[in-house]
Amino acid sequence: MNTFQETLGSLDTQAKSNKSNKKRKWREIELLKDQHQLEKELKAFDDSFEYMFDDY
Repeated sequence: MNTFQETLGSLDTQAKSNKSNKKRKWREIELLKDQHQLEKELKAFDDSFEYMFDDY
């Protein structure tokens, strides 16, 4: 009976760690998306400044 409870406990721990791993992976994905979006926005600003310097 004791081994059954230990097995149940280990399954519960694995389920919790899988959920936290999935959350962590989604957070990493969102972070990468945000970084990519920021890079695109900064590139747009850089391009607009180059045109200003061409005029002078």
